[in-house]
Amino acid sequence: MEAQIAQELIQLANHDLAVRERLLQENKLSEGYNPDMEAIHRANVARLREIIGLIGWPTRSKVGEEASEAAWLIVQHAIGEALFMKSGYQLMLDVSDDINPQHLAYLYDRICFFTGKPQRYGTQYDKGKLYPVEDKVAVNRLRAEINLPVIPEQRLAEAIDAGNSADLHADADFREWRQKAGWLSE
Repeated sequence: MEAQIAQELIQLANHDLAVRERLLQENKLSEGYNPDMEAIHRANVARLREIIGLIGWPTRSKVGEEASEAAWLIVQHAIGEALFMKSGYQLMLDVSDDINPQHLAYLYDRICFFTGKPQRYGTQYDKGKLYPVEDKVAVNRLRAEINLPVIPEQRLAEAIDAGNSADLHADADFREWRQKAGWLSE
């Protein structure tokens, strides 16, 4: 069963990436959340929920490296389902010794991005600039601990300024979408 699940996870992730690439080529990913992409993400989340119900989080020892990575990609792309992304992070944290630690870092930072808080590992960018980090001094040490490349000092210096804002996103439409998707509680 787990070999079959592994193959299915890989196929789901490959389909996601293929549609993403097609939409990029058609210049249809720059404005908001593309409905075709959202439909694929929601279908993938629904199937991953079922898989988690059957085997728990798809770890390397259960489904292999490639399928475990595919499961992470599905949760990483589940931007329209905040609760699922947050619960996926917790499930991954619980099996952190059997998954790629970089996946936890990317997912942690992605959750921070959508909740409007500074990230820890410097994996997320916004409009071509490094999204704010919690600690510019510690970020490269944290990245080294999980074998992520160093962020050059110039890139860190150019990072979006976190300021004193409780929410780092100023765009009203994006805020409305985040509320609808469950990223913001107010």
